[in-house]
Amino acid sequence: MWLNCLAFLWMETKKNKYDTNPLDPDVERKAEEVWGDLGGAGGTPTQQVGGATREVADTPNEDARRNVYSEAPTRRYDNPPLEAPYPSVFVPPTYAPPAQQYQQPGQPVYQAAYSAPSRSRPVAGIGIPEKWALLLDYFPYVGLVASVIELLLVPRREVKVRFHASQALALQIAILIIQKVLDAIALLSGSNFGSGLFKTAATIFLIISMIRVWRGESHRIAPLAEPAQWFNQHIEPRNQT
Repeated sequence: MWLNCLAFLWMETKKNKYDTNPLDPDVERKAEEVWGDLGGAGGTPTQQVGGATREVADTPNEDARRNVYSEAPTRRYDNPPLEAPYPSVFVPPTYAPPAQQYQQPGQPVYQAAYSAPSRSRPVAGIGIPEKWALLLDYFPYVGLVASVIELLLVPRREVKVRFHASQALALQIAILIIQKVLDAIALLSGSNFGSGLFKTAATIFLIISMIRVWRGESHRIAPLAEPAQWFNQHIEPRNQT
């Protein structure tokens, strides 16, 4: 118990001038002893503020202060007027949006500068619907002739049709060359297993290509990009318009 008393006395002696107790009746006297009387050399007494309110000096342009309606009214951004230069994003535009551009993934810029037309419209130069023109390009064996005819007759403004025609032409030629090489190997080895397997795989790939272009899906064969672009550039159509 006596240890608790010593600890209490030690804590009482550690107080400094900033330790004040609002319940201590001697707090005012202790403050005066430290800082001195306000009326003495320690400071000046607080003066009472009084007098009439002074008028603020006039500015050169007092129109805005005298007329509260001289400034532009507050505008609501949830319902702006039609002539507003920056309408809200929640208000639908009053004009028809531009047509979206159709572009194959990784397709060069010159092949994407057109809008996506209807797939049932007749293609200029050949007069058949677009989806049928694309389908014939990937048809086994027939697509080789169809692609050449389309590149010769379809104008360059039909970018989508010419793109698939040139790509299908490169694909058909690659399949034909590989098939001939495998047939020669099969003739020398006496086994046509590799040739038959490649022919089946090539036919399946052509059928998948036909299904994708018929559905309007993107179909780009990356290894054939350069030869397809070469065919498209060097086979000039008869009808340039």
